[in-house]
Amino acid sequence: MIRFCTLFSSSGGNSIFISDGNTNLLIDAGVSAAKIVNSLESIGVSPKELDGILVTHEHSDHVSGIGVLTRKFGIPVYANEATMEKILSSSSTPAAGCTRIITTGQSFKLRSAQIRSFKTPHDSADSVGYTVTMDERKFGIATDTGCITKPMLSALAGCEAVVIEANHDVDMLQKGAYPYILKRRILSDNGHLSNENGAWLATQLALWGTKHITLGHLSDNNNTPSKAYSASQKMLSDNDFEVGKDVILQVAMKSEITEII
Repeated sequence: MIRFCTLFSSSGGNSIFISDGNTNLLIDAGVSAAKIVNSLESIGVSPKELDGILVTHEHSDHVSGIGVLTRKFGIPVYANEATMEKILSSSSTPAAGCTRIITTGQSFKLRSAQIRSFKTPHDSADSVGYTVTMDERKFGIATDTGCITKPMLSALAGCEAVVIEANHDVDMLQKGAYPYILKRRILSDNGHLSNENGAWLATQLALWGTKHITLGHLSDNNNTPSKAYSASQKMLSDNDFEVGKDVILQVAMKSEITEII
């Protein structure tokens, strides 16, 4: 049985769990190890049962728990070379023997899971998203991306369920208290997706057959769950999708488990 859920999802920390009952994976570990352990145990999973942590990029809201998790439980950490170099020079350094280098764009097998990374445009060393195929069912994760690219669309096409970014409401960001340079970074092609861009991506994937869409990585300061949801709901409806029937749409909770599948 597939289980796919966000454990934490916001600009403050991110971690996603996916399992087929044989292989247990985390995508990112961007909150404390204690919080991740508590969250896993609440769904009946021991951290000792994790087969790997897939890292999207080196920013602290995606890797801050990795050091402690690997030292306590010896969990292998998978990241491309540029990202791993950054992690190894940070306070989130994995324990010795726990690092595994992958090549962006290439598929690899991890027990019963077929995993593929794909590049996402973001202001980091070599940010990626992932697709994970288990039991012939494909699932996708694409957050921390300033724009939507053809390779990203190609990778996500055919996913049954996805977690995609809806980071900010443009009006809230532009009128908010962030300094201009930070606003410019977030709005750039190497920043984060707006609600409108997330809605476009959600609709495109729905047109290609995706049935479960979860909006994640919402900004704590420049977005609200209702704004993110409304933008995607409207665009899906404008393209003749009945939300709740043709496609399931939800917003990932910041610090509580959000079940996807």
